[in-house]
Amino acid sequence: MHRILSSRLVPLLLAVTAVSLVAATPPAVGERAPDFALSTLQGTSVRLSEVTLKGTVVLLVLRGYPGYQCPFCNRQVQDFIQNSQGFAEAGARVVMVYPGPSGDLGQRATEFVADKKLPGNFDLLIDPGYKFTNLYGLRWDAPDETAYPSAFLIDRSGVVFFAKISREHGGRTTAAAIMDVLSKLKADQ
Repeated sequence: MHRILSSRLVPLLLAVTAVSLVAATPPAVGERAPDFALSTLQGTSVRLSEVTLKGTVVLLVLRGYPGYQCPFCNRQVQDFIQNSQGFAEAGARVVMVYPGPSGDLGQRATEFVADKKLPGNFDLLIDPGYKFTNLYGLRWDAPDETAYPSAFLIDRSGVVFFAKISREHGGRTTAAAIMDVLSKLKADQ
């Protein structure tokens, strides 16, 4: 009996294991964005599905701390902060994800925003242990890397209507490019 059960269970277990090893893929335009909850530096939990109910979400995935504070991330975030009024007028909330190993991620994220004043319609969320990064298929698993810098626009129903993933440090989405998409959306409504 034991041998019969084993011969039936082994293929099943192998199939389940193979499915779980398939890497997640980033959400594409027209797909529902996977829901997640991460915390701010102050410990407040932010859930994507709750934020999207209030309006459009601009989801920026930063590189976090790959051994230094990324100058490309700094420039991109400053660009978005300088254009925060436009995002507010468009009814968009900017949610930035700062990924990294769990150890000192909060400290590193605090250092990252030390010279920045985040507007009221911005959240910086930390992604300890890459839980979100892996869920979105954005793990840049190479030496001195964390996540692919990415931007997604997500509507009130949780569907992605813009996505850009940079497979390098540069080539990121600018605030002007996102504002252009948001203004076209508003014109179409």
